[in-house]
Order: sequence, then structure tokens, then C-alpha cells
Amino acid sequence: MDLLALADFNLVARHGGFGRAARAAGRPKATLSRRVSELEGALALRLFERGARTLTLTEEGRALHERTGMLLAELDETAAAIASGGAKPRGRLRVSAPLLFSQVAMGKLAAEFAVKHPEVRLEVTTDDRAVDMVEEGYDLVIRVNPETDESLVGRVFLRDRLVVVASPALGQPRGNRPVPAVVRGPGGGDSWKVKVQDGTPRIPFEPVLRLSSMIMVRDAVRAGVGAASLPISLVSHDLAAGRLVHWGDVEGPDIALWTLYPSRRLLSARVSAFLDHLKQAFPQGTPDELASYIGT
Repeated sequence: MDLLALADFNLVARHGGFGRAARAAGRPKATLSRRVSELEGALALRLFERGARTLTLTEEGRALHERTGMLLAELDETAAAIASGGAKPRGRLRVSAPLLFSQVAMGKLAAEFAVKHPEVRLEVTTDDRAVDMVEEGYDLVIRVNPETDESLVGRVFLRDRLVVVASPALGQPRGNRPVPAVVRGPGGGDSWKVKVQDGTPRIPFEPVLRLSSMIMVRDAVRAGVGAASLPISLVSHDLAAGRLVHWGDVEGPDIALWTLYPSRRLLSARVSAFLDHLKQAFPQGTPDELASYIGT
């Protein structure tokens, strides 16, 4: 299989069209179209359904993109590292990270990185909003379940999940009677849908406290004032020690933490070193690893 043609196919699939892919890569649209057609011919498969104004992946094209996109990304990163000649990371590295992850893990991560790479001047800012990496001068951002951005590439390095927990003194929820709850910020609905062995029941709740951070929510739950939906990594030690009890996993997608950066091909030694540092801290990217790392 022609790896260059495969890379062009993934470029078009990622950007959703030949024109957008050509503009993003600075390459002729006709060249990308020809290379994808050659790949389809070599595989004897149609990878795209081509409409007058639309371009969509076929089932075979979607499977090929899902299975080869990350492999090609890792090949690019390896080639970039070799091309850099193993240059020692140095200079300024600006990172933006979300509030909760910063509170529980970034201080320790940053300190370990500084010891490991003393010639890098690491700056970490905390922000949950979407930042403009180019305008605001960030080299790398960490975000939770980010929206797709064609100008950025990255990968998931950690996964977590939400669970409903409470103090044992609160007792188990019964019937449709609302339980007292601690919630983060305004809104948030009036019930949790949880996964248990017998199905996915709803647990109605009545907020008794509204707090602005997950750390405060956890501390209030520890104090017994109400139940809450919290990341399992934040409460696993409390559950193991019996300080809190587990009412069920919240139904819905997992929490995925992504590292995002503008260009894979121009990845600096500083960014590569920080990505490696995260990989060493969380080899499998599981909630248990995060819980063990933060140790609370």
C-alpha cells in the first residue's frame, strides 16, 4: 500500500473534502483527488461517495480512516523526532489545561517535568474555555471532550467516568423521592440516570448546594450534606476507604482528556517531551492511574 496516498486519503477524510484538505495542507486539490483515486484503484474499493457538493466516507473508507489515522500520526511524530536529531528540549513551553485537572495533577506534573528538563521554561495556565492557540501563544492545550477543530491534531491521553456518590450516612435513594444534592454551577437538571445491574434507573435530586469547582463538591459530599455526580478518579480513594458509597455510574460517554497542538509535522522537541511525560505518567490512560497519581 502506498503510504503517501494513504496519508492523503486520511488528510481528505479528516477535513471532509478535497478543497478544505488542499487549503489546509497547501497542496493542489487535483493532486489529492488523483492520489485518493489511485488508492481506491489499488484497494479495489470505493472510499468516498462523491456528490455534487458533498463528500462522505463509505463504510470501508470510514473503517480505513479509523484504523490507519492514528498509526500515521505516530509515524509522523517518530519521523519528526528523528529529524530533530534528538535535540535537547529547551526554551519556553506554554500549556493551557482545564481547571479540575490542573488542581489535582498539573502541579505535580509540572514539577516533575521541570526536574527532567531544566532548560525548558514551562508555563501552565488554567482555563476551561476554548483558546486560540496561535493568537494566545500556546504550544499545547489539554481539553475535556473537545469539539472537532480542523486546525488542531492530538490524542486522548486519559479517560475518566462520572459516578454518583454519597456519604454512607445519607442512606440509599428510595423510590421517586428526591435526594439532597451538591451540584456544580447553575442548571444541571433534576435527576441522574445511572447504570446498575438491574437497568438504568433515574435518581431524582434537589440541589442543596451549588459550588463552582468539583473539589468543593467532593468536599461537601464528604461532609455528608448531599450526593453528587463526580469523576471516579476524584473519589476512588474515598470509596475504597468507605468514606463514600457508590450509587451507580452515570449513563453517557466517558470523559476523555485530549492533548491538542497546531501541527504534527512541526512538533517541537519541547512539546514532544511534554507528550512523552504525560504518557509516562499515565501509560494506559485509565481512571485508576489518575487516582493513583493524585493520591487523594
